[in-house]
Amino acid sequence: MSPALHPEPGKTAIAARPQGCTNLKLRQLMRRVAQHYDAEVGQVGLKGTQYSLLSHVVKRGPIRPVDLAAGMNVDASTLSRNLKPLIAAGWLTLEAGADARSRLVHATDAGREKRAEAQRRWRVAQEGINATLGPQRVIALHALIDEAMQALDDAQA
Repeated sequence: MSPALHPEPGKTAIAARPQGCTNLKLRQLMRRVAQHYDAEVGQVGLKGTQYSLLSHVVKRGPIRPVDLAAGMNVDASTLSRNLKPLIAAGWLTLEAGADARSRLVHATDAGREKRAEAQRRWRVAQEGINATLGPQRVIALHALIDEAMQALDDAQA
């Protein structure tokens, strides 16, 4: 009998062939991880996606929306929709760029303060994931995700 199909007690069996829907499995994992981060970052009034957007602008801004969308791997309409509440809260601004047709997204002082506050909660969330899954599993997960992304990029090219 194959050790992969009949592992030692306490170890997970690996099927000879993939079973089930990879998309579903990844979405289930993503929802669980996002819930964990949202619960922490939500304590300062942000969703995980808003924290990510605010962080990108703080790190890379002022930045053109098209470059921000590309850097975050989202489409322009998703970015526009996600910018609105952050602009309304006064954490980001959309200002004139180098010419009459261009715009730049800026983080305000209040936005930088909100990002710093949220970053402390993000660290708590990250440490919680590391503790729950174990550092070695998190490292292996990151490596597997990076390898899968590269393989998908290579297949698309």
